[in-house]
Amino acid sequence: MLSGTDFGTQNGPFISPDMYREFYKPFHKKVNDWVHQHTSWKTFYHSCGSIVEFLDDFVETGIDILNPIQTSAKDMDPKMLKEKYGDKLVFWGGGVDTQKTLPFGSSDEVKEQVKERCRIFGEGGGYVFSAIHNIQSKVPIENLLAMFEAIREVRRYKS
Repeated sequence: MLSGTDFGTQNGPFISPDMYREFYKPFHKKVNDWVHQHTSWKTFYHSCGSIVEFLDDFVETGIDILNPIQTSAKDMDPKMLKEKYGDKLVFWGGGVDTQKTLPFGSSDEVKEQVKERCRIFGEGGGYVFSAIHNIQSKVPIENLLAMFEAIREVRRYKS
């Protein structure tokens, strides 16, 4: 993991794309280029929130893996993300909404969302299942069990 900087909020970026390009992008490019030239490693970056405005830049810098894929944030539609960036980035997360569905949905809603996200992000490979973010203590046990059951049911997808 090379960066844990959050660039997004629920509704958009923390900073403008121009500021990212001036202050962060050159450094990210240098680090990723070095890693790719000198190792067989993949680069893993964390950023919560609505980061869709940075994704083209992230790809250009050589980021390989992106986490957490906060599909609950503005403009972070799973289908669009997979269609536009699924062959360029590994998505690590986005499997179930930890702000609404997992803590407040029914176990059936949890299972449905997990299966849907696995179908969308898993098609063709490049997906590691994880909840959008940390699972909080007040999540009903039935919903956790539903999440694990759904993962078990769809754990193998066509690549």
